Amino acid sequence: MWSDWQPLASAEPLTSVTLAETLDGGQAFRWHARSDGSWIGAWSDQVVRLRVNSKNQLEWSAPAARTAAAEAALVHYWDSTSALALKTDALPWRSDPHLARALAACPGLRILRQPFGETLLGFMCSAAKQIVQIKQMTALLAERHGRPLLTDPALRAHSPFLSHQLPTWEQLAEVPETALRACKLGFRARHIHHTARFLAERPGWLAATEALPYSEARARLGELPGVGPKVADCVLLFGAGRLEAFPVDVWIIAAMARHYGLSGWKPEQVAHFGRVHFGPFAGLAQQYLFAWERKAS
Repeated sequence: MWSDWQPLASAEPLTSVTLAETLDGGQAFRWHARSDGSWIGAWSDQVVRLRVNSKNQLEWSAPAARTAAAEAALVHYWDSTSALALKTDALPWRSDPHLARALAACPGLRILRQPFGETLLGFMCSAAKQIVQIKQMTALLAERHGRPLLTDPALRAHSPFLSHQLPTWEQLAEVPETALRACKLGFRARHIHHTARFLAERPGWLAATEALPYSEARARLGELPGVGPKVADCVLLFGAGRLEAFPVDVWIIAAMARHYGLSGWKPEQVAHFGRVHFGPFAGLAQQYLFAWERKAS
């Protein structure tokens, strides 16, 4: 059924609080907390359980038949081979007392490296919605329009929200807008429907976009219906590992006004400030500030 729990190679120490913030803090929408303190989640064709042990080590488990593939996929997804501590230390926390507080409050927070197309779909669902609602929408999209992910009845019962993969954009191109609306997407159904048709007519467009330099990729994503600067930055940060991206939402606007004196600034101005002030790892700083602001509210 499930493989034994084992430490994730190269993963840095973290707390259960940091694990929860990483998995359920707005980066990804297919992770669910279990009553035993572990988490179960899915991306692409993978299903994995994660937990933090008593030594603050990250441990994982997967369906026994998929263990080898799951380990390699998880190393990439968790980005566990990157030098997180060096990137965090390169942030300007020495001259920025609020950033220093945010770093200390959630040590080991990291940016997930999710599939680019799935990240785009998740954040196109996110407009004017809270995390729990985005989770509901993506779960419905997977259940009704994605390929089966778990065929073992015992595994399906253990993780009912993850029985299917998220649909690919090619699959979504065949789904009527009315069926998308039935997944509680509201006005987002129109944007996703038109984006799916746009991508179906342009094979390789997403892969080419992911490979572009940050500014070009950001502008190109803005060509898609319903994708503004904030969604584009989220997709690039969480789906392409572009740590220079600095997504600006209501939490970040509040944080930057309260702690950096940017009251009245427009989102694009705040985003530019963030990229300049925090440097090449601005997106990492953004996640720490975002986590602090949500906990302080």
